[in-house]
Amino acid sequence: MNMTSAQIRDAFLNYFESKQHQIVASSSLVPQDDPTLLFTNAGMNQFKDTFLGLEPRSYSRATSSQRCVRAGGKHNDLDNVGYTARHHTFFEMLGNFSFGDYFKQDAIDYAWDFLTRVLGLPKEKLLVTVYESDDEAFDFWVNRIGVPAERVIRIGDKSSDKPFESDNFWQMGDTGPCGPCTEIFYDHGEHIWGGPPGTPEEDGDRFIEIWNVVFMQFNRQSDGSMNPLPNPSVDTGMGLERIAAIMQGVHSNYEIDIFQHLIAGAAKLVGTEDLEQKSLRVIADHIRSCGFLIADGVMPSNEGRGYVLRRIIRRAVRHGHKLGAQDVFFYKLLGTLIEQMGEAYPELSSQRPVIEKVLRLEEEQFMKTLERGLQILDEELEGLDSKTIPGSIVFKLYDTYGFPADLTADIARERDFDIDQHGFDAAMAEQKARAKKASNFGTDYNDNLVIEGETKFLGYDSLDSSGTVAAIYVDGEPCDSIVAGNEALVVLDQSPFYAESGGQAGDSGEIEFAEGRFIVKDTTKVGKAYAHMGYVEAGAMQIGDSVKARVDSRQRWNTALNHSVTHLLHAALRETLGEHVTQKGSLVEANRLRFDFSHLEGLSFKTVHQIEHLVNQQIRRNNLIETQVMDLDSAKSAGAMALFGEKYDDDVRVVRMGDFSTELCGGTHAGRTGDIGFFKITNESGVAAGVRRIEAVTGQTAIDLIHRVGTELNDSAQLVKGDQFSLKEKLAQIIDRGRWMEKEIDRLKQELASHAGNQLLDNIQTINGVKVLIAAMDEVEVKTLRGTLDDLKVQIESGVVLLATVNGDKVNLIAGVTKDLVSKVKAGDIVNQAAPYIDGRGGGRPDMAQAGGTKPEGVVEALHAVKQWLSSQLSD
Repeated sequence: MNMTSAQIRDAFLNYFESKQHQIVASSSLVPQDDPTLLFTNAGMNQFKDTFLGLEPRSYSRATSSQRCVRAGGKHNDLDNVGYTARHHTFFEMLGNFSFGDYFKQDAIDYAWDFLTRVLGLPKEKLLVTVYESDDEAFDFWVNRIGVPAERVIRIGDKSSDKPFESDNFWQMGDTGPCGPCTEIFYDHGEHIWGGPPGTPEEDGDRFIEIWNVVFMQFNRQSDGSMNPLPNPSVDTGMGLERIAAIMQGVHSNYEIDIFQHLIAGAAKLVGTEDLEQKSLRVIADHIRSCGFLIADGVMPSNEGRGYVLRRIIRRAVRHGHKLGAQDVFFYKLLGTLIEQMGEAYPELSSQRPVIEKVLRLEEEQFMKTLERGLQILDEELEGLDSKTIPGSIVFKLYDTYGFPADLTADIARERDFDIDQHGFDAAMAEQKARAKKASNFGTDYNDNLVIEGETKFLGYDSLDSSGTVAAIYVDGEPCDSIVAGNEALVVLDQSPFYAESGGQAGDSGEIEFAEGRFIVKDTTKVGKAYAHMGYVEAGAMQIGDSVKARVDSRQRWNTALNHSVTHLLHAALRETLGEHVTQKGSLVEANRLRFDFSHLEGLSFKTVHQIEHLVNQQIRRNNLIETQVMDLDSAKSAGAMALFGEKYDDDVRVVRMGDFSTELCGGTHAGRTGDIGFFKITNESGVAAGVRRIEAVTGQTAIDLIHRVGTELNDSAQLVKGDQFSLKEKLAQIIDRGRWMEKEIDRLKQELASHAGNQLLDNIQTINGVKVLIAAMDEVEVKTLRGTLDDLKVQIESGVVLLATVNGDKVNLIAGVTKDLVSKVKAGDIVNQAAPYIDGRGGGRPDMAQAGGTKPEGVVEALHAVKQWLSSQLSD
């Protein structure tokens, strides 16, 4: 049965949905709350906390088609892409998952049933592996499924001294959930070299793994012991590209439908008809990872995820350059990608403008670097006596010309060269050491504070409440009590104070207790506990004290106004600039707000006014700001916008402002949009590649700003004898008059210099029949000096002129030689003779040259030296 990739994806998801699995959308390529991962690289990533029991779900069975990237960190396939049949930077992983529901028997049944009945794969083409000691799985395969025992291969540990280190035993880490695996392999046929898993020929391409089932069965302890998990789970994965190759009767993943269309599109763009070139594979693979990474909010940069994206883009562009691409081309391939994958992943279409723009700008920038870098590399390679490029050269290309070391290594490999990686690393280490030495950054050791327990937040409904002191920390250490003057973190069992999160600043206020008062300067989250940061004003506080917590109402209210307006601003930006705009960060305080968003270009003054108008329009409509708690899926169905990179609980707060804005948000807000009063943008700027920032104020702060601006305008208008509405015209008149006066001053200076030049004619000397004029002029500008030189050359008709002038501590020399004498003496030689005496340097044409210096006291000696030199030069 020949099926397209899209048909296989749909068949897989529909099959498991029929088996009571919840279809879960692919998560972002940027992992949420998982610092151990650079990119999402497996289907189970989004369920990691569920497997660990930290994040309960409303379902116990799930299925997904997860987009994955392996191009950095531990899982990095980038260097192999295009050179092998199955390595990709981007791939789709089909998976089904059980969270303490079914286990080995059903997982094996489902896998076999889908492959042999739904997809119709011949059973005799499939073989299976199990972990060596997993008799239960072996028994299921042989006695329940009916796979011949000789086609079920037991895979043991790689060495006797390292138990459980096996291709068929999965571990999340050195400790934690783990368990045996069973894998299904497809036999591509005897005509392809390779042997079954577990044999010396297993690295061949005949037997290809298509399905892996992980049985999370144990919890590994630090001492190596294995304790059975109370709720064993299942994690499976099947690469869409691999199964598509089998279903479409081809051996290489690059021969499947998606890649064939992308390769053909790439070939057309770069102008080649040879579809077998490896570079086309690279380009076809890379447009997928680049398109999806940008759609998920990653922007090219020089560090982290952004650097990996930049590296992939540059690798694709270079391969296009190798094939003869004369202009930018890579971004144009996005249209073909959308044709192939846009239905399954609509974000590609909705984000198309920003993806294309990012790719085009990055390609244009890199083409300049590439041209210069290749030229330098070619020059360096010509002078090498060995096949290893020294680390110093690799570092020079990187540090001076912006040519990445990995790109140099990639090119070197194609030309049968190696690079001295050790030498490059040493040079990089030296550079980092120099940077570190120059740095003044320190470390805040309180960042490592861990607080157990949870504070119940009461601040949505009240600004003051009772509570109990649950914990106290001084300098990061727990203590039982604090007294007047002590600074500390105080944790309450319940609190009306909002803890800093989602960009909203933490509340301030006070906590009263029987013997005194604790002043709260800020509130932050440490785990699920609220840490009230401040100091004891009077009395002594201890754990267990009953307290009265009271928030600074004015600060909370002003902060809430600014938080509410960020929602209106977000919606206004999307309406004005396009749906590619997503929030990239925010800061909401009582007296100002800051909002970062994805966009590639700066905003014009007109656009800023348009955004302000939209926001203030919504403020004037005075819509009710409604908050409602609902489950996450219902919230998304209701049109609530989830912020990129945020992780949400199953139940979320939805904030709605009329029909203009609906977002998921846990912050505090005004009652109606009219409460905001007035919104004014104070600044718009760029903060990173593809990220812009708007700073703004609201309410009385915005009105005060308008008054201050009005006062400045009025005062400025009075200075030019006008009013606020004629200020522009008055300034234009002043600027025009200033320009006229500058021109008039230049004209008068030139006249004075010309008059002084005419007087200099009396100083002409004749050396061996050649007219020579050497003189100093007082405080003449360089531009005027040049005009004087030209006039003198015309008047003497044939001769040599050297003029000098001193302005403060700067010296300027200018020399001129008429055309008929440049064969005897050159202007450049003249200024070079004089330059050393004024601590300067110079150069120019044979008939005119200039020099500048910083030693005014050397002018007389310089002119005398030139006169002596000319006497020698003109004596021939």
